[in-house]
Amino acid sequence: MGAFCSVIKFENLQELKRLCHWGPIIALGVIAICSTMAMIDSVLWYWPLHTTGGSVNFIMLINWTVMILYNYFNAMFVGPGFVPLGWKPENSQDSMYLQYCKVCQAYKAPRSHHCRKCNRCVMKMDHHCPWINNCCGYQNHASFTLFLLLAPLGCIHAAFIFVMTMYTQLYNRLSFGWNTVKIDMSAARRDPLPIVPFGLAAFAATLFALGLALGTTIAVGMLFFIQMKIILRNKTSIESWIEEKAKDRIQYYQLDEVFVFPYDMGSKWKNFTQVFTWSGVPEGDGLEWPVREDCHPYNLTIEQLKQKADKRVRSVRYKVTEDYSGSCCPLNKGIKTIFTIPCTEEPRIQLRKGEFILATRGLRYWLYGDKILDDSFAEGVSRIRGWFPRNCVEKCPCEAETDPAPEGEKKNR
Repeated sequence: MGAFCSVIKFENLQELKRLCHWGPIIALGVIAICSTMAMIDSVLWYWPLHTTGGSVNFIMLINWTVMILYNYFNAMFVGPGFVPLGWKPENSQDSMYLQYCKVCQAYKAPRSHHCRKCNRCVMKMDHHCPWINNCCGYQNHASFTLFLLLAPLGCIHAAFIFVMTMYTQLYNRLSFGWNTVKIDMSAARRDPLPIVPFGLAAFAATLFALGLALGTTIAVGMLFFIQMKIILRNKTSIESWIEEKAKDRIQYYQLDEVFVFPYDMGSKWKNFTQVFTWSGVPEGDGLEWPVREDCHPYNLTIEQLKQKADKRVRSVRYKVTEDYSGSCCPLNKGIKTIFTIPCTEEPRIQLRKGEFILATRGLRYWLYGDKILDDSFAEGVSRIRGWFPRNCVEKCPCEAETDPAPEGEKKNR
């Protein structure tokens, strides 16, 4: 109820501007079309309200819509939670383990990162989502994940209504010839006749809504499984990338150390309850986090400082092995690449075979980085920045890495 009140009152009316963005407009449009068409098809042509099943079905459709919108607006307006401006740790000695944000004039709390879109340091930042026009982080991670669960479930129910409506309305209207199958949209055979006939416009609208429902089920369903995977490991997308770069750093320098992610509690249930609670309020304050017994409290932030100091792992050099057009939905790069498209407003970059890329972060099937526009890798050269599929590049050999360690360090290795 407290979260609901925060949605209704809005701490700042400027938050309403989040709705004036292509992401929420498309998302709410899909929700409105699928839910409205499902109710209309159900009441008029498939399962009338005067039957018990029809009444239960209609209540379930309303229930899906309310729960989806509640969690959607919760994720959008409650927000991820921001590190207070000017924040610093209570123990001044702990500041040596933290990065300082010049924009927020504050230290970055553990697990927090600065978002260029929100222009604030976000607590336990996972990513900036254009569909809610806000970041996904500490306070709204549960609501965002529940939205990703409920949206496909509601769309599956709606898709069932759409299919059954078209089947029952068109079943008696098919006349088979030797070479064609003709559909007579006017010869309705139903007793009693519906108030509004199921004509060509209704058929087209139902078919369009079915396509939206199936597309949403697949796309959002994939996002849900990705989110649950990292939640059960008590990680975020950014932390997964930091861990990957940590392993790369250790392997490159052949160090006798093992990076242990400090926030994995060792139990999927304990990790789950870090995000989902009965009260709806996540555990902790978003600034301090419980860690494993065998880890330093600032193990992750210490690793970030090491990577920041090591120019080589700031960006890993890749060579382009396949051309990429820069399209948002590259059909020729595989089904896994299509279904794991980054949900971000950041651009895609066009690649040509033989070019070099400096990747700074990424997902399982996508990378984000800079394309070098000339053959010199000196500081200050012009670059194009954006996302590109991981399967069209390959990592360069260690001796050809961008921003290599100084010659003295090479000799020591």
